Amino acid sequence: MEKTLNRIHPVSDPEATYFLQVSWEKDLGAGFGILLSDGQCSWTGTVSEAEISREAADMEMNKAKYVEELKKALVTGEESAGKYNFVIS
Repeated sequence: MEKTLNRIHPVSDPEATYFLQVSWEKDLGAGFGILLSDGQCSWTGTVSEAEISREAADMEMNKAKYVEELKKALVTGEESAGKYNFVIS
């Protein structure tokens, strides 16, 4: 299983620091698990392959391109800092 852990500062609360862990088996396109923590509380969830396909279709985007954007936003980390905004609600 592959895992990444990134520190994020959401635009909804720029002074806050969150930690985002993403884990997957084959590739992000096959689905992945996600864990978000503010250091005191944590929230977990999973994203299925069907949900990824549905979201790509809703955005009228090729699934492979959508998965590449997911990688850039969720996995790449510091290389993509400032290119993606996170909102915590």
